[in-house]
Amino acid sequence: MDQLLRVMNFNVSADGIGAGAGEDQSLERPFGCDGAERLFGWAGATASWPNRTDPGGTRGLDDYFTRDFARNIGAEIMGRNKFGPQRGPWHDHEWRGWWGQEPPFRTPVFVMTHHTRPSFTLADTTFHFVEGDPAAVLERAREAAQGKDVRLGGGVTTIRQFLDAGLVDSLHVAVAPVRLGSGLRLWKSPDELLDRFHREVVPSPSGVTHHLFWRK
Repeated sequence: MDQLLRVMNFNVSADGIGAGAGEDQSLERPFGCDGAERLFGWAGATASWPNRTDPGGTRGLDDYFTRDFARNIGAEIMGRNKFGPQRGPWHDHEWRGWWGQEPPFRTPVFVMTHHTRPSFTLADTTFHFVEGDPAAVLERAREAAQGKDVRLGGGVTTIRQFLDAGLVDSLHVAVAPVRLGSGLRLWKSPDELLDRFHREVVPSPSGVTHHLFWRK
């Protein structure tokens, strides 16, 4: 069985801007622009949201995608900007990501960067900091995934790199009914991907529209 490279639950605004894709990302502004939190409110409202501390939450389509996030995933690839706000050579090796002592990935994570640093493990997640083109990084992630699929976690620049290299097998993009106006765009229109992917569009009662793409 082939190991797929999957983009899952990636959130963009109605004008195609991804969460975390703002130009002013910092420790105080992890998403880099105002209002980006609204992009993934649909997931946080579900019964299966892993950080939920109170009972309840929505069921149905949004909850299905939230539960499906970890299904058959053996490794994750992400860009450095998803891991943290530092740029250039690492000046703070104490920084170990946004997620605290128990990151949600529970797999090896490969952080793409021009400035490598030693790997480290938090709970059941090991972060590796790797250089290389998308194909080389994907090869390493597939080996670590031990037969399971690899999730491509973002951000926008990283996903575009793998799309341009023809390596992405499927995408699930949740489009929120808000416009951010500035930041990095995944697309000007989702129709840009139709030369390479089939697509289904499924609206949700929460207001987001789920775009499902799979390779032709």
